[in-house]
Amino acid sequence: MVRYPARAPGRPVYRCDRPNLMPGRPRCMRFGSTRAEAAIAQELLRAVEPMAIEAAMEAERMHLESQNEQRRIIELELQQARYEASLAERRYAACDPDNRLIAAQLEKSWETAMGRVEACRTRLEEATKAPAPVAGAPDFSGLADDLEATWNAPSVTIRARQQLLRALVTDIIADVDDEAREVVLTIHWRGGQHSQLRVRKPKTGEHGCRTSDEALAVTRSMAGRWSDEHIAASLNRMGMHTGRGKTWTANRVRSLRRVHGIHSYRSPEKSGEWLTMREAAKFLGVSHHAIRRVIKDRILAAEQVAPDAPYQIRASDLQNQSVIAAVARKGCPCRTNLENQLSMFSST
Repeated sequence: MVRYPARAPGRPVYRCDRPNLMPGRPRCMRFGSTRAEAAIAQELLRAVEPMAIEAAMEAERMHLESQNEQRRIIELELQQARYEASLAERRYAACDPDNRLIAAQLEKSWETAMGRVEACRTRLEEATKAPAPVAGAPDFSGLADDLEATWNAPSVTIRARQQLLRALVTDIIADVDDEAREVVLTIHWRGGQHSQLRVRKPKTGEHGCRTSDEALAVTRSMAGRWSDEHIAASLNRMGMHTGRGKTWTANRVRSLRRVHGIHSYRSPEKSGEWLTMREAAKFLGVSHHAIRRVIKDRILAAEQVAPDAPYQIRASDLQNQSVIAAVARKGCPCRTNLENQLSMFSST
């Protein structure tokens, strides 16, 4: 049976219907539809590809035959129009000039026949200018990609896919291999052939909205030393998003830690071995811009768990004399001695 969850109506779940038929009996299997349906679609396209190539070649042949037939019809029409124009010319020449009424009608018929000849000649020239067929068999190497793009096109409805599937497939038998954690799909094609597919069954918590491993690794590295607010800001700076494509907040980081069992940062239990940039600036009595400057000049060692993550500074490194001298040194203006300078607007 197919069940459509309320939270994800577009991702149905296939499950055993035994509890509904026999109360008290457990379900023997349950698996999601996303991977199974994708595997069946790939197998269907693979099976249809030879027929599609054959149909495309037949369509190409019929197109060439149709072009040749149209050209031949236009040639026959031109031949008939020339004959009628010649006949109209002879009738006009044989007419008595004194019979002006009949002569005018025959002249008008001759002009009409000549116009038909000119129209047929123009149509034949346009048909002759059409590109000539390329020698040899046409190339249909990219037809498989076209089939896949057509199958996944937004304009193709679920009903159309189902009709194509039912036209080629008798039934599909599903089973679950619990030891290998695979869904076994046996496809019975119309005509007696069958094929078997094995689709890996995702583990618990492994789904399309799962947080990326990179974001999870950064959270694990920063959780013991940084608060959830700092972790969320760092993940956003690095361009990482949640499993649903949203930006990070402290609550979302807290929820991620709770699900994966990651210990949080607790300020009272902080050992003081590692400091933030602001804490290091407060320890030395300078601004955090001065700390950033000595880190950029590689005078003070600092670590980052990932690019664009906050700096982590070891407290013992702040007692280094080179670091103390560097942060104490301040830039001086370029003009401090005014004794030997001349004024541009001197009165002498």
